[in-house]
Amino acid sequence: MAALERDPTSLFAGVPPRHAPSPLPEMSPLEETLADYRTSGITTGPQIMIHLREALRERGVLSAQELAHAPDGRPVRTAGHVIVRQRPGSAKGFCFLTLEDETGLSNAVLTPDMFRRFRAPLHSASIVEIEGPLQNVDGVIHVRVQKLRPLAAKKPLPASHDYR
Repeated sequence: MAALERDPTSLFAGVPPRHAPSPLPEMSPLEETLADYRTSGITTGPQIMIHLREALRERGVLSAQELAHAPDGRPVRTAGHVIVRQRPGSAKGFCFLTLEDETGLSNAVLTPDMFRRFRAPLHSASIVEIEGPLQNVDGVIHVRVQKLRPLAAKKPLPASHDYR
């Protein structure tokens, strides 16, 4: 009875709703997350990286949370959705990235040489995998990027947020 229209003057008053199956196939969890990003720019569901985590873990890619437990100077690989990409004029050509995954945020620094080397994927990829030595000084953690590659996906990925 709760599903019936309650307004007695409504066009559908007293007509029970139909429960016909949808002609469309159900969306996968990844498709639901991507639909959220496409329509609103954010998601209230799982963060995009959770859908990629299993494959990343198999390749030894650490989450943002795991970086906090890695020793200073250790070579690491991490990946994330680029949420901030900065190259301020006062930084002498250095580029700073903030990556987001399902566990939190991680930071990366590219020297001017590395910025030039990875310029194309830096400007085109919204989700990247990076590799380099971890610097953990007084709880401030970042990866000094020596390798960077865009993560490929079968579906369009959400855009990054860029500040110049």
